[in-house]
Amino acid sequence: MIKISAVIITYNEEKNIARCLASLQKVADDIVVVDSFSSDRTEELVKAAGARFVPHAFEGHIQQKNWAISQAKYPHVLSLDADEALDEELEAAILALKENWTADGYRLNRLTNYCGKWIRHGLWYPDRKLRLWDSRKGAWGGQNPHDTFIMEKGSVIQELPGHLLHYSIYSFEEHIAQIRKFTDISSKAAFDNGKRSNYFKLLFSPFLKFIRAYVFRLGFLDGKEGWMIARWSAHATYLKYRKLMKLQQS
Repeated sequence: MIKISAVIITYNEEKNIARCLASLQKVADDIVVVDSFSSDRTEELVKAAGARFVPHAFEGHIQQKNWAISQAKYPHVLSLDADEALDEELEAAILALKENWTADGYRLNRLTNYCGKWIRHGLWYPDRKLRLWDSRKGAWGGQNPHDTFIMEKGSVIQELPGHLLHYSIYSFEEHIAQIRKFTDISSKAAFDNGKRSNYFKLLFSPFLKFIRAYVFRLGFLDGKEGWMIARWSAHATYLKYRKLMKLQQS
């Protein structure tokens, strides 16, 4: 039987971490939480759940997640964020997989809870994430803060049934704060990678993002929440290009 290490990175996640760890108890043979010096009860809750708690300075999402993999006891890794949890169907699928591991990596279908409502349309669903893999065959990459696990060429990737439940945002105010933080990170990363903004991108990219999310991907079927997600996604696109333009000018 394959043994699985569950790997999570945290910073001040007392609101979410207990739920995340509880969902891993049946499927994970090893749980390691790499924490960037939380000031809340995260450490206490992690240790109470029987998981390993490893402090490590945060240098970026990609860097932190790659370092966290090095702390896993087993090469087969299940990577979750603290605000995620397995539903029962996904839990059963992973348990069966441990008896019959056939691919190099597995995608999980993430279902996001936004201000108390599960979002089933728009750009947030289906939201398939590669989160279970043989860590010897890939590494975290992408562009901060939007990391992605990149497997070596020729790797076989399959999809699992069930949902990775994502308790993303609890209030509109929290969403706005997250957008400001993430656009600071993404615009700086884009600038460092040689990407540039212009007035065309600044004016038209937000509009296209809204139309794609709300109309083409049926975000309107999620009601008020679908409208807010499309609206703030467009605003995030605008902020990213505006901040990138300011970096260029400076």
